Amino acid sequence: QVQLVESGGGLVQAGGSLRLSCAASGSIFGINLMAWHRQAPGKQREWVATITASGSTMYADSVQGRFTISRDNAKNTAYLQMNSLKPEDTALYYCKMIVNSRNYWGQGTQVTVSS
Repeated sequence: QVQLVESGGGLVQAGGSLRLSCAASGSIFGINLMAWHRQAPGKQREWVATITASGSTMYADSVQGRFTISRDNAKNTAYLQMNSLKPEDTALYYCKMIVNSRNYWGQGTQVTVSS
């Protein structure tokens, strides 16, 4: 059994920063991809960023240059540093990991950006 737990969400003013964390726990033999997705009210869930096992990163155009994804393999944890936040970044942020060749999702952490 593997669980992902996100933390770090909150309320911030436009232009501010937040750092999200996602920690995996349980019977873990290997973690391949780590990724962040988000879902705004009334919208479909969208991909935000991915980091591979080798450390390669990819970003959605909407967050490129403002968000940074990273990972700590020793802690089985993914991070999302979010800078220059905009009201349109308001969403429930989910992490996803491929653990032991299976997909797992966290429960989500709310990010609200006020104008």
